[in-house]
Amino acid sequence: MEQYLIYSPVASVIFAITVATSIYAFSNPSVLGNMMLHPYSIQRDKSKWFTVFTSGIVHADWMHLIFNMMTFYYFGFALEIIFVQASGDIGHLYFALLYLISLVLSDIPTIIQNRNNPNYFSLGASGAISAVLFSFILFYPKTELRIFFAIPMPAYIFAVIYVGYCIWASKKANDHINHDAHLFGALSGIIITLLYYPWILKHFIDQF
Repeated sequence: MEQYLIYSPVASVIFAITVATSIYAFSNPSVLGNMMLHPYSIQRDKSKWFTVFTSGIVHADWMHLIFNMMTFYYFGFALEIIFVQASGDIGHLYFALLYLISLVLSDIPTIIQNRNNPNYFSLGASGAISAVLFSFILFYPKTELRIFFAIPMPAYIFAVIYVGYCIWASKKANDHINHDAHLFGALSGIIITLLYYPWILKHFIDQF
């Protein structure tokens, strides 16, 4: 635990807050309701913009929370260390900004598309975590990932499949998952990382 706080303090805080808040909200429906993203309310009351952030620290159920936090554990802590190695201590700030900005950017298309739908709600950290994952892939595109924890493949192939699926699912699927947040979170992670480190594109290409 001490090593996490020393080397990845921002990731540690995000992880702890997300887990604690999600667990608390599981047994407090009114709290969960107030923290979820509700584009219809945001369209009519600008003070509700805070839910863009609060919706990222609550989850629908244990499976939703565990899946997101496992992904964040494997890639978020490592990415913060990568940023610090590349930029020094300001890398901690870079990581925090990537996470928070991606959380906002990943929700904007959802807010626009569902601003007149009173029945639409969204929650979870998936958009920001997609940003973290895709930022990591820019540094290590050949890292082995496993789909459903069983099917191995290089990270860059996973990224192509992931983006393709998100585009398809956002148009066709009816599974109550915010696929647009996944897609725009991933794109946000790529763009922000390129702004931080313009050399990362050459680094990515040189891996092949």
